[in-house]
Order: sequence, then structure tokens, then C-alpha cells
Amino acid sequence: MVLFIIRILLTTVIVVATAHLLPGLEVKNTLDALMFGLIVGLINAIMRPILTLLTLPITIFTLGLFLLVINTFTFWLASEISYGVHIRSFWGAFWGGLIVWITGLLTNRLIWNRDIY
Repeated sequence: MVLFIIRILLTTVIVVATAHLLPGLEVKNTLDALMFGLIVGLINAIMRPILTLLTLPITIFTLGLFLLVINTFTFWLASEISYGVHIRSFWGAFWGGLIVWITGLLTNRLIWNRDIY
């Protein structure tokens, strides 16, 4: 549970930082970014594994590049559910999802100990 809360807080910080860098991503305030981080965390924990399993044949056929489409979709879906984070373009969703995915991957690999799981 503590790791999930850390992951949500990290996602919130990354989304706020990314919103300052990307022109296609808008965040109204920090509370909205925190709620967006919670929604992204829930979607990635619940819906992303199901989508990955359902699209496994096309993911294998495209040598894993279809996972970028799933990242974009889950990031866009989280922005549609949340109130204060808006994505204005496909590229905003693409780059925002990619940045959140890469930083989450690096955080999992470099910082956290696997013995906790």
C-alpha cells in the first residue's frame, strides 16, 4: 500500500513537470494533478494488464510497439475521467503517457527493492 501511494505521488510530480514542458497537456492545480495521478495508477493497475492481454497478438506482431498505443490510451482515458487535467492533442497524450511510463519504469528498476513485493 505504501508503494502504491509513493507511485501516485511520483506520478503527480511527473505530470505537473510534464505539463510545464508539453504544450498539449494542461493541469489546473496540484489537487487535480493528485487526483489524476490516482486515476492513472488505478487504470494502470486494473485496466492496463487486461488491455495488454487482449492485444497480445498485435503487440507481438508489432514487436511491442503497440504498447505505446496502450500507454497513450490509458493516459487519455485518465484525463477524460479526471476534472483538472486536459489533453489537447494526440501528441500530448502520447508524450505524456510515454514520459510517465518511462519514469515509472526507471523508478521501479532503480529505486525500489524487489524483496518488498
